[in-house]
Amino acid sequence: MDDAAAMRGLPALESLARVPAFDDLAPSERQRSAFDAFVAACDGDLELELGFVCRLDRNFPAVRCASGLYRAEHAERIYKGDLERPAVGDWVVLRRPEAHDVALIEEVLPREQALVRWRGSQRGDLQVLAANVELVLIAQPLGREALSLNRIARSAVVAADSGAEIAVLLTKADRAASSEELAHDVAHVRALLGERVRVLALCALDAREREDVDVDALADATVRAGGHFGLSSVRELLAPQTTALVLGESGAGKSTLLNALLGEAALKTSSVRRSDDAGRHTTVARRMVKVPDAGVVIDCPGLRNLPLVGHESGLEKVFGDVMERAWECRFRDCTHHGEPGCALAGAEETGELDPARVEAYISLADEMRRHATSLDPDVTL
Repeated sequence: MDDAAAMRGLPALESLARVPAFDDLAPSERQRSAFDAFVAACDGDLELELGFVCRLDRNFPAVRCASGLYRAEHAERIYKGDLERPAVGDWVVLRRPEAHDVALIEEVLPREQALVRWRGSQRGDLQVLAANVELVLIAQPLGREALSLNRIARSAVVAADSGAEIAVLLTKADRAASSEELAHDVAHVRALLGERVRVLALCALDAREREDVDVDALADATVRAGGHFGLSSVRELLAPQTTALVLGESGAGKSTLLNALLGEAALKTSSVRRSDDAGRHTTVARRMVKVPDAGVVIDCPGLRNLPLVGHESGLEKVFGDVMERAWECRFRDCTHHGEPGCALAGAEETGELDPARVEAYISLADEMRRHATSLDPDVTL
């Protein structure tokens, strides 16, 4: 199937819900300068416009410009060359030839941030999930299974590596065994990631209507544990012209959260499987949605796996204090698994470092070391 035929099967632009307007986001000075330089090099070509990628359907972009919303293909120099293809959130140079009904992306402008994950196995590659994201909301659902601190930690490392700010959303808090259990979960996440990372708990929209849920008790317990509760606490993070991304597995409640922020069921949702409490893939496109009186949020398909490859900078940003103490170990090649003179073990014993924080750092650092030595040599990080 050629590109033209594939594009005919995409959703009509006029049917897309809550697409941001051009003024809902702003390019950085560096991106604006790069656009101006590109146009100048093209002798002021009037067919060129500045825009941002607001949606990807099967890798076909939709681009918002000041003049409108357009489907776009990649210029030959992008799809036949080694140039980076655009991700949702990228600012681009768009060409709109008069004789064509589809625009062309000529250039991806410099990124201020890029949220990247490893996709595949040994011969996999790095995939840009989204670009120019300032805030990552890590969604972790509560339910039958124990809270996955490992998943939260690795998500935080990937997010921090991009340069974005981080907040953790404990969704489906009404499924917590009790308000005390919810308070413990909030406290555990704060101990894991440090007090600078905001932890928020959210209940299902119908929780107050159910007799089996005491929402006020859950809210009080969350606040006592140092967290924040409710949809209003999420809105506070989404300042106008801010771009955020919700990161989580299928079934974490990402689309449900966005519908609540939008005040309508604009995005499709689905239930989790009763057999294993796992989610079904509902979101199939990466897309931006504009939150009323707030910023822009990127919704993307759930990520079942999130391996750590080349995220050493993110590890340092999240676990910098643990890394500093690790340098004080007696042996430079200390694995922190019972060697004499291990500074991390000593810091745990004195209470200087939280054991969960140390354990997460050791586990994730070990994983990155293994991947660094096992990747295909042709793969460049």
